[in-house]
Amino acid sequence: MLAKSFRFRPRPAGVVTLVSVIFVAALGAFLTACGNVEKVEGKTPVESRPSGGELLTVSQDQLQRLGIAPVERRTFPITVQTTGTVDWDADHTTQAITQVNGPISRILVDLGMRVKAGDPLLYVSSPDVANAISAYRKARNRELLTKRVVDRMKELLEHGVVALKDVQSSEADYNDAITDVQTSLQALKIFGITKQEIDTADQQGAPIGAELAVRAPIGGVVVQKLVSPGQVVQAGSTACFVLSDISTVWVQGHIFDRDLPSVRVGDAVDENNAASGRTFHGQVAYVGAFVDPATRTTPVRIVTRNPEGLLKKDMFVEAVVHTSTQKNLLTVPVSAVLRDDKNEPIVYVEAEPGKFARRSVTIGLQQDGAVAVTSGLQEGEKVVTEGSLFVQFAGGTE
Repeated sequence: MLAKSFRFRPRPAGVVTLVSVIFVAALGAFLTACGNVEKVEGKTPVESRPSGGELLTVSQDQLQRLGIAPVERRTFPITVQTTGTVDWDADHTTQAITQVNGPISRILVDLGMRVKAGDPLLYVSSPDVANAISAYRKARNRELLTKRVVDRMKELLEHGVVALKDVQSSEADYNDAITDVQTSLQALKIFGITKQEIDTADQQGAPIGAELAVRAPIGGVVVQKLVSPGQVVQAGSTACFVLSDISTVWVQGHIFDRDLPSVRVGDAVDENNAASGRTFHGQVAYVGAFVDPATRTTPVRIVTRNPEGLLKKDMFVEAVVHTSTQKNLLTVPVSAVLRDDKNEPIVYVEAEPGKFARRSVTIGLQQDGAVAVTSGLQEGEKVVTEGSLFVQFAGGTE
């Protein structure tokens, strides 16, 4: 069998050239990739490059117009922002409740009226009042009678007409009469009958009135009216009005777990309501001992001054609690912080003289023209504070 012979046939020059070009291009890409890896490993993009581009170079003339400031540490008093709803001050809010049974004969006040403690709010026609006045008048009559008997018996004893035991018996009757007067008088005071009305009851010929005034237990504003004329009320159970001193109100706020350690009783609070356009001032009076399972927040009560009664029940407010807690934080001027197209905070950091890198940051508290930066910057780095918008638009907003 004859062996097959193979002859070397040279490839066309065009093919060799194409293969060489491909090899060189691949080798160049590999070396470039290796060089990039070294750059990334040596210096991270966040330290030297703005997002999505090279360092932004600013000319010397433009550089003179920029404001540059270092990242500094600063002691920040911690403020906690929350929301709340207005409620009446329960320590200065109460119901006006009648002490007798019967129909309402007259109503003297209406919603929104301001009253003083002791002012009559309405009148109830009740036999209970007539019976109480009658009992008091009878007790007073008996007291006067027994007093005259005692005086007479003492006079007779001096003349030897009566025995000592008779005098002592009359004195006992007199003491019992005094006790009856005090008991009946106390019933009148419980009903809210005034001293003038009691003095009138002492007059034997005066008619016995059946009306009893339900009086304001505190001074304030009538915030609820719960009865109507002619309605029959029950002693001790029918609430006729709700009165509140609205010069102060309670704001019921809600504090998240992360802020709870900073909030203490006595902390000052500033509150704002968009409808009133004013700032109200209060103080934390109570920090709850439980967490609301629905909102996962702890309730706080803020006693708030309410000039002119502008804050109304169930009104919504935004509150800032100025705590006594302080933290040492990295800060930059507020003017240094910009927003990207995703509304995330950014700053421009001076990477080298005349060159700037865009840096994403996380910001926190703000006070006196400075804002705390919780991540993204290091102490001593320099950021653009004036003219930062020019730098942002020069490098694009991506």
